[in-house]
Amino acid sequence: MDDRIISNDKLGEDKSEGSLRPVSLDEYIGQSELKENLGVFMKAARMRNEALDHVLLYGPPGLGKTTMAYIIANEMGSNIKTTSGPAIEKSGDLAAVLSTLEPGDVLFIDEIHRIPRFIEEILYSAMEDFKLDIVVGTDASSRSISIDLPSFTLVGATTRAGDLTGPLRDRFGIVSKLEFYTDEELKDIVIRTSHVLNSPIDEDAAFELARRSRGTPRIANRLFKRVRDFALVGDKDLIDLDITKVALEKLKVDEYGLDSTDYNLLGAIIEKFNGGPVGIDALASSIGEEASTIEDVYEPYLLQNGFIKRTSRGRMVTDKTYEYLKKNVQDSLF
Repeated sequence: MDDRIISNDKLGEDKSEGSLRPVSLDEYIGQSELKENLGVFMKAARMRNEALDHVLLYGPPGLGKTTMAYIIANEMGSNIKTTSGPAIEKSGDLAAVLSTLEPGDVLFIDEIHRIPRFIEEILYSAMEDFKLDIVVGTDASSRSISIDLPSFTLVGATTRAGDLTGPLRDRFGIVSKLEFYTDEELKDIVIRTSHVLNSPIDEDAAFELARRSRGTPRIANRLFKRVRDFALVGDKDLIDLDITKVALEKLKVDEYGLDSTDYNLLGAIIEKFNGGPVGIDALASSIGEEASTIEDVYEPYLLQNGFIKRTSRGRMVTDKTYEYLKKNVQDSLF
């Protein structure tokens, strides 16, 4: 698993991130269009005294999909039950979760693209008809049973929307993509985090942290905690721009939020594959990473910021990469 500090995947140190989560749409910073639309859908559902339609949230890790699921439950005045795709291995696992739901509850399934296909088929009737149809027993003693479920809202989260089957995706009434955050939005998140953790930071330092956080709140909060450590040891009551720059330099997070892993990936495309194009499997092998990790964790930000591009033949670095890494195009040819 990728354990670098600017990974947008959850790390062990993120166990406390729940305490930093906003609990309402008003507190949630960023994703303005999603918030506005969800606000309308939830208000309408409350006016009809109905459960909210099923919601699919997709986008890179760390952008707030789990947080939004909790907000939906809170705004709808409902309880939330959570599980994940990999945790649902057999029909009994799904039945155990669904059978505990109360009317209007929210069921949050993270990594929903990893649900086994035969479990997914059971989920169809639960989502559409609020019925659980399962087969119990084996061979000659097997029988089908049907259990009525209360109306509920399934909130599914995925980093790989393309891996969802069409039938499952079609059963979500609300499908929304979470976008990378702007530097200003991340600055506001850092300042909010500083208030929650009672560690004051000035605006310049907050903005510096924000612009190196790869458009991702999880990374911004993680970097803030590490900079806070440097400030504390440096006997500073206020996290200022100077200590922030010192800390980020020590953490090897550059002006664009790139670290040694990014440099390794970009350098491999240039030096080992003449700048590309290179297939994802060959690239993954060359840097000792899983192809899925490159696609889910590294690539989204590098693509968004124009350091690499995907073609029908594979990944290529851009002119921006050569310029930023101070490499000549000719260097990759010999």
